[in-house]
Amino acid sequence: MKRRRIWVALQRVAILSCATLAIAMLVCCEPPRPRNTIVVGSKNFPEQALLGEILAQELEARTHLRIERRFYLAGTFLCQQAILAGRIDMYVEYTGTALMAVLHDPVERDPQAVFARVQREYKQRFALEVMPSLGFENTFAIVIRGADARRLGVKTISQAARYSSQWRAGFGYEFMSRPDGYPGLAKTYGLHFAEQPKIFDLGLLYRALLDHQVDLIAGNSTDGELAARDLTMLEDDKHYFPPYDAVPVVREAALARHPEIRAAIKALAGKISSEQMRKMNYEMVGRHRDAADIAREFLKRIGPAR
Repeated sequence: MKRRRIWVALQRVAILSCATLAIAMLVCCEPPRPRNTIVVGSKNFPEQALLGEILAQELEARTHLRIERRFYLAGTFLCQQAILAGRIDMYVEYTGTALMAVLHDPVERDPQAVFARVQREYKQRFALEVMPSLGFENTFAIVIRGADARRLGVKTISQAARYSSQWRAGFGYEFMSRPDGYPGLAKTYGLHFAEQPKIFDLGLLYRALLDHQVDLIAGNSTDGELAARDLTMLEDDKHYFPPYDAVPVVREAALARHPEIRAAIKALAGKISSEQMRKMNYEMVGRHRDAADIAREFLKRIGPAR
């Protein structure tokens, strides 16, 4: 057990070191770009790249700006540093993540209150504009195999906690370390697993669960696998997680320089449902389709009059 803890600690140090190096390279080694160029960024998982592509194509269709894509920029920390440094002009964040992982504010359950606070604080602290939600929430999803859920009659996280001492868990690094992640979840629900949770790359979590390497994972509520596999997303019956509405975050400097950006991005407000996002994620991950093609089809479906 001691060796396991040491190994986990070394993994965390390695990940942080890589993130620090990436930030240094991003901030220090970037050549100047033309003033008519907007850079759209994303975090390092498929939904984010797909959302980035939707923003990029919307801007290409509605403005005369040159759009660069800079996707898969690791996690929240690196995206936040990149937008503050001006190396990207926008990306999609989730309000609960902004509240707790970026602002380090106490948890709040009301979606409107969270949005208002994040919007106000991002403007005051960072000169960033938080724009209206794209229409869906992507909360953390505590997931087990469907067969286990049916066999044990488990539908909620509280019910799953009764079996956690017999189970192995798998989480992403960010979920293990962030304030709205595993430590608080374990305390709230009394989770005690058979061994220290394993840390996986986000793209490997569902494979680990389906291959019985682990018995419970923390995914995302819009993951495509939830629509295509025999899996059960457990109800957060104690309402541990805050709301995680998907919101574009844009540099005020970019909006001042190119005011046409605002109308283009606002046209997407409320246009993506959780079900649509889940299906698009499955197209990308389950069927290995290109994000650009999926984004193009989505924008064509919702039509030009928006």
